[in-house]
Amino acid sequence: MAILVTGAAGFIGSHVAARLLARGDQVVGVDNLNDYYTPALKHARLAQFKDNTAFSFHQIDIADYDALLTVAKNARIKSIVHLAAQAGVRYSLENPFAYGRSNLDGHLSVLEVAKTLSVNHLVYASSSSIYGANEQIPFAEDHRTDHPVSLYGATKKANEVMSQSYARLYGLAQTGLRFFTVYGPWGRPDMAYWIFTEKMLKGEPIDIFNRGNMGRDFTYIDDIVEGVIAAHDLPTDRENDFHRVFNLGNDRPEKLMTLIDLLEKELGVKARKNLVGMQKGDVERTWADISRARNELGYKPKITLAQGIARFIAWRRGLAKPFE
Repeated sequence: MAILVTGAAGFIGSHVAARLLARGDQVVGVDNLNDYYTPALKHARLAQFKDNTAFSFHQIDIADYDALLTVAKNARIKSIVHLAAQAGVRYSLENPFAYGRSNLDGHLSVLEVAKTLSVNHLVYASSSSIYGANEQIPFAEDHRTDHPVSLYGATKKANEVMSQSYARLYGLAQTGLRFFTVYGPWGRPDMAYWIFTEKMLKGEPIDIFNRGNMGRDFTYIDDIVEGVIAAHDLPTDRENDFHRVFNLGNDRPEKLMTLIDLLEKELGVKARKNLVGMQKGDVERTWADISRARNELGYKPKITLAQGIARFIAWRRGLAKPFE
């Protein structure tokens, strides 16, 4: 029996797959390898597993229920870590239908596969974007999440509601994870820390939204992976509580300008700053209350932003050429 990892060629998905393989699990990865950002990066992530016989990969769209069910059934999967999604706030303004297919149809497809095969546990990715216009700080799981400011956030809210319904209807054990600004090696080129790095190395100006008055709970990828694994391994014989949600953040919100200062230090380059207004669909700050994850998952993020950025830049310097 194996663990199905959707979005296995993605940033978080590839790291989770690597961690599961390292501890001896069989992993079946699926991903559609779309061109939202360069597929070369996705292929490079998958190349890390090419000699591992415990890993198999299938290029399919998770919204294709029949294809996904066939792969999962043939592999006799015991659990699912569902990390595939159309990410990005800004892109949701340009291509909203991509979010409907991947995040709504895709999530429903995964739910149906999990129900049909009676898997032990479905762990899925939610997002800090679900908190939307919430002004209570730090964000806690019991805060209201019905005022999204982006379509992406709205689809993640929908995922949680869909999962709750399947938990109640079918007793399907599920855990939703609200990720907070995940960064690190093998990350996504559409994220600020990566965009800033490439532009600074080229001597190009960087756009700083809301004139720098932004804050994020930056969370290093290794810490996130440990949280995902802990959630996956959480006992699922929970009477009358088949659906749980956890924040996975760092509980150390940092100013955007602090991120830029750290990049300048590690790159030895002074950023050319272009201060601009707030972009539509964005929020001024995020901060995760992780007390629930600490208490129930034993989740203990360890990596500071300074340490994480140093590791990312070291990885970036080791590339023969940048992924753009």
